[in-house]
Formats: sequence, C-alpha cells, structure tokens
Amino acid sequence: MAEKTFALVFHGYCRDVNKGDLPPESAVYCVYTCRQNEGPRNISVLSLLYIGEADDIRDRIASHEKRAEWQARLGAGQQLCYSFAPVEAADRIRCLAALVAAHAPPGNGPTTGPFPFETTNVSLEGKIRLLNPAFTVPLA
Repeated sequence: MAEKTFALVFHGYCRDVNKGDLPPESAVYCVYTCRQNEGPRNISVLSLLYIGEADDIRDRIASHEKRAEWQARLGAGQQLCYSFAPVEAADRIRCLAALVAAHAPPGNGPTTGPFPFETTNVSLEGKIRLLNPAFTVPLA
C-alpha cells in the first residue's frame, strides 16, 4: 500500500429530525452537537462527537448503536446534526482512520496501536466546521 492523498467534500449540516434526508451512499460522516438559530446561519455547530463510515449513511445513522451515547451529550436546546463526505467503498476505512487519528472525537474512544496505513494526506472542503482542513497522518 502506497502513500495516498484524498480530497473529501463534506455536505451538511443535516439535523437529526431530518436524518431521513441523508443519502443512501458510501461515505464517512461526522456527528456533532448543534443548536438551531434563526437567520441565514441557522445551525451553530458546537462540538464534534463521533466520526464513522458506512455503505449507506442513512441506514447507519438511523440505527447506530452509539445513538443513545450521542444524545446523552446534548445540552439544553442542543440537537444532533451530521455532515458527510462521499467516499468509494475501497477507501472508506482508510479515510475514517485518518480522520479519527487527526481529530480524536470523544465518541470514537482512544486509538489503539499505530496508524495501520501508509502515509495518508487529506484535504477537506465544504461543511467542515471543527475539522482541520488539511492534514497528514504518517505511517507509524
């Protein structure tokens, strides 16, 4: 496996009440706490809870086993929201591992062991609040 670069474009933010509007596609996704506002910027992203991957993000989000944990982290007036970046199935696990290594969201738990891939370069665009727009995770 060689060094590889990924350019991910994140779409969102989808509030939990609208999770059925998420596309049924292969992607990596972020789970956030957010607050709905009035006006043109109607969602304030507050904290990153979890990063995951799925063949079908709509189904995965709807039935995720950590859903109760995410909801337990919500404060008064907060709700869950999601962003996602389409990724080919063959690259999802590598992109997920790089995103988790770079951002260490609390819902993913501690990373154990070295990064299992060759050096991975990632650039992010779109709905990436609280994410680093560019990072490299080296082979350990």
